[in-house]
Amino acid sequence: MDLLLDILSWGFILSGGAFLLIGGLGLIRLPDFYTRMHAAGIIDTLGADLMLMGMVLQAGFTLVTVKLLLIGVFIFITSPTSTHAVANAALVAGLEPKLSTKETKSSLAGVTSVPGESLSTIDKEGASSQS
Repeated sequence: MDLLLDILSWGFILSGGAFLLIGGLGLIRLPDFYTRMHAAGIIDTLGADLMLMGMVLQAGFTLVTVKLLLIGVFIFITSPTSTHAVANAALVAGLEPKLSTKETKSSLAGVTSVPGESLSTIDKEGASSQS
């Protein structure tokens, strides 16, 4: 039974490490802000949670396990939420995806920071321009 727990825990730890490595390379290699945000979200959510699950299996049923599970739940909830908030703030501020097409730009035209105000009316400082 101990061998099975060791194999499972090391499987989680190694796969979490692989996701952390791939996400780290994505932060360096990907072309624009939004794709890098995706890589950062993978690192935070999947990589860290898989490593925590491996540590939970290694710790057994102790107070440490409860703490690790609470940390994992916290990361699982807050990481995607914060990634979405940062990406949405960038979109509202006018940062367009680098590889966007005309179709994407027309769909982004309806995104507003203030109801009734389009992205084209937001100047570079983020303040609304008077028309």
